[in-house]
Amino acid sequence: MQVHLSALGCRLNEAELQNWATSFQKVGYSLASTPETADLIVLNTCAVTAEAARKSRQTVRRFHRTNPEARMVVTGCYASLEPEKLEQIMGVDLVVDNSDKDVLVDKVKEVLDIPVMPEFATEPGESALFARNRERAFIKIQDGCRYRCTYCIVTVARGEEKSRSIDDLVEEVNNLHAEGIQEIVLAGVHVGGYGSDIESSLYELVENILERTEMPRIRFASVEPWDLGENFFELFANPRLMAHMHLPIQSGADSVLRRMSRRCRTEDFQDLVNQARTQVPGFNVTTDVIVGFPGETDEEFEQTMDYIQQVGFGHIHIFTYSDREGTKAARLPNKISKDVKKERSRRLHELAAKLKAQELEAQIGQTVPILWESSNLTNEDGSKRYHGYTPNYHKVAVDVAAGKSPERLILETKLVSVDTEQGCLVGDILEDIPDATELESKAIQITQL
Repeated sequence: MQVHLSALGCRLNEAELQNWATSFQKVGYSLASTPETADLIVLNTCAVTAEAARKSRQTVRRFHRTNPEARMVVTGCYASLEPEKLEQIMGVDLVVDNSDKDVLVDKVKEVLDIPVMPEFATEPGESALFARNRERAFIKIQDGCRYRCTYCIVTVARGEEKSRSIDDLVEEVNNLHAEGIQEIVLAGVHVGGYGSDIESSLYELVENILERTEMPRIRFASVEPWDLGENFFELFANPRLMAHMHLPIQSGADSVLRRMSRRCRTEDFQDLVNQARTQVPGFNVTTDVIVGFPGETDEEFEQTMDYIQQVGFGHIHIFTYSDREGTKAARLPNKISKDVKKERSRRLHELAAKLKAQELEAQIGQTVPILWESSNLTNEDGSKRYHGYTPNYHKVAVDVAAGKSPERLILETKLVSVDTEQGCLVGDILEDIPDATELESKAIQITQL
C-alpha cells in the first residue's frame, strides 16, 4: 500500500504530515511522492480564508480526477468546519476532524478497512522521515489557541490549546537529527502559548532542546509578539537558535488592532523588536499585515505605512482582507471596496520590496553558515543552482559545478551580491564541496541508522 500525504496552508499542517508518515510506515505503508501512484491519499486542508477553503475543495477534486481509484481521507481546518460539504464531493471516503488527528491512522484502518502489516519496519535505505526536503523538519509542539482575533477562524477549527510534553518533543528532535535533519521549525497554532496547559513554557521547551539535543539549527514558526517574556531573547546567545522570528503585527494602527482584538499595541511591538535587535546581532524580524480590514480609514492605512517604514522588516506577508464566514470581523460594518484594497495592497507591496532590498544589501560582505537544500535547477553550462538560508533567514543562491553538491550541508559562505531578479542574495561557498556521489552514499547510511 502506498500513501500520498499533502498539506495546504500553515507549517503546522506540514508538521502533522511528518507524524502521519511515521505512523503509516510503522503499520506497513510506503510513501508515494505523487497522488497518481498512491492507493491512499491524505489531504490536510486549510480554511484561514475563504480562498483557502475554495482551494481545499479544488484540491480534493483534482486529486480524485488524477487518481479516481485511490481512497481519499480529508482532514484539517476546512474538514473540521464544513465536513458536510466535503462528504458530498466525489472521491472523499473519510473526513477526519482536527480533534481526531492524533488517531487518524487508526481511523483509516478501522473505517476504510485497508489491510496492513502489523509489525512493519522500514527497509534498508527507506527512512521513516517525511519532509518537503531532507534538511528541515517542522515539529508540531502544540495545537489550538485561547485567543479570539476577530478575523481568525482557525481557533474555531483547532479548538482548545494542547501542548505536547517536553520529553516527547526532545525525543522527536533527537530522532530527526539521527535521520540527517539539520534544522527544525517549532510549529503550532499558538506557538508562544506552548505549555500553558502543562505548567511549562516555550522558553523551557527551547532550553531543553538546546541542552538535550544536538540539532544544529532551531527556528520558530509564527509567534504572537505578546507571548515573549523579557528574558526570551537571552536564549539566542546559543548560536544554534537562529536569529530570526516571524512576529505578526497585522496593522500599524492601534485603532485597527483593537477592532481585530489583537493583544499588542504598536508601541509595545516596536519595543520588542528593538530589544531583539539590541540583544541579538543581525536579528531579522518578518511579519504579517492585513490590508483593508473593515473600517480601515485612509488615515489608519497611512499610519500602517509609516509604522512599517519606521520599524523595518526583512519580509512582509501581505494579506488582503476578505470576509470569512463564522468570524466576528465578517459581521463588522464599513467594508472596504475591492479597488481600495487593491491599491493599498499595491502600495504596501512596493514598500515591502524596498525594505527587503535594503535588508539584503546590508548582508553583503558577511560570512555565515548556510544550510544548503536540494536542487533540480540546472544551468546551461551543466552547473546547478542551489538555495539555502542564512541563520537570520535570508535566501541565498549559489551555482555549483556539475558533479558537486552542497546538499544537506552547513557550509561557510560569503555573501557577495544581491540577485534583484530573484530577490535573494548570491553566495560564494568557502569550504570544499563534496562530490554528489559521496553525498548520496552518506545519505543512504543515514537512513539505515
